[in-house]
Amino acid sequence: MFFKKIHSEGLAQLSYIVGDANSAFVVDPRRDCEIYREIADREGVQITHIFETHRNEDFVIGSCDLAAMTGATIYHGGRLDFHYGEITREGDQFEFGAIQVRVLETPGHTDESISLVLADTDFSREPLAVFTGDALFIGDVGRTDFFPERAEEVAGLLYDSLFDKLLPLGDGVLIYPAHGAGSVCGSGMATREFSSLGFERRFNPALQVQNKQEFIQKKVAEAHYTPPYFKQMEKFNLKGQPPLARLPRPRPLSPKQMSAEIEKGLLLLDTRSPEAYSGASIPGSLAIPLEMIPAYAGWFLEPDQPIGLVVQQVSDVARAVRYLVRVGYENVLGFLDEGLHAWEISGKSYQNIPSLYAGDLKKRLAQDHPPTLLDVRKQSEVDQGHLPGSLHIFLGELPTKQDQIPKDRPVVTFCGSGQRAIIAASILMRQGFTEVENCLGSMAACKVLGCRIVS
Repeated sequence: MFFKKIHSEGLAQLSYIVGDANSAFVVDPRRDCEIYREIADREGVQITHIFETHRNEDFVIGSCDLAAMTGATIYHGGRLDFHYGEITREGDQFEFGAIQVRVLETPGHTDESISLVLADTDFSREPLAVFTGDALFIGDVGRTDFFPERAEEVAGLLYDSLFDKLLPLGDGVLIYPAHGAGSVCGSGMATREFSSLGFERRFNPALQVQNKQEFIQKKVAEAHYTPPYFKQMEKFNLKGQPPLARLPRPRPLSPKQMSAEIEKGLLLLDTRSPEAYSGASIPGSLAIPLEMIPAYAGWFLEPDQPIGLVVQQVSDVARAVRYLVRVGYENVLGFLDEGLHAWEISGKSYQNIPSLYAGDLKKRLAQDHPPTLLDVRKQSEVDQGHLPGSLHIFLGELPTKQDQIPKDRPVVTFCGSGQRAIIAASILMRQGFTEVENCLGSMAACKVLGCRIVS
């Protein structure tokens, strides 16, 4: 018997492969799914079943790709009209050697959500673990804001799923959710990826309620950000995406070739560090540091948009492609051969974005005519502490709210550490702002330097 958890960076998405004897199943596979077959081959088993806990909103599910690769059958909940796979319902059971998997319908996050209860029948048919999808996380529960016209109803459904179905399985039952800390599918998840129902019952803040009505009121009052690409993911994951024959293989492009593609409408995505982008970058490019692609590409890229890459090193191309494919962007045409140095020696123009030391920011904010300090963190972060006089616009909403930024003075972009701030700076430059600076270190540095922080 074996159990493997696969953590997909950036999205904080968790998938699983579990098997015994000669067969195995996978829960919520990602799109670049060869990893599951590699594990199955090492363990000497055949992947026969693929379970989707729900229609995912934040990434393209890899079920169709994995089914094409292995011949496995796909199963998902019955309260949504999927165009592929088979329906599984409450009480259905599946056997994999000594492993028994039983289906629970656990709606709330979505109507068709299911959880999978696992038992090791060599010892007992009592629950050992449960795959909870987006119903129950470690430190939080699933968001219920996808159906605003049914806000109280779906929050009530989630309460019933949690308190009438999942928690009664037993305090010792281990939980395996579909996401961990950093996911947009919850807001208070723990950084650890292991827990039990008993621990969550006692310490998960979302479960510390006196009754169903209190739970509903808390869920209805929550505020979550919804990236525009979620709608595209919902369509993909309802229809089922055609399997990829292989991951895109961007070709190296000379500065001349890249310029020609940009003229045709290609978006140039610069995945280098904030420090590198600040020093020199190609005008019109969008900065998203490599590890932040899964979380933020979906806010700014259009479906089917041709994409070119600027990378720190050639090995970053493959990682960038994987990150983009996971959130539905497959049209990656090429990367700048020999990087920005090739662009510079070709004689083409480049820009730089001045970096502002947090200590100097502290001084400038005290002047009579301070710059606009643009804080692009999430509202929950701002509520915990911000610099006086800062203007808050969440990064994902910046392209549609840039008219709120005064144009008569410089703008300093600011976040938790400078990673998101460089994305914001590149967006402002693309939108015609000329006096833009990036505060490297941002809030982390300000805390060390003793900046005045208010909440």
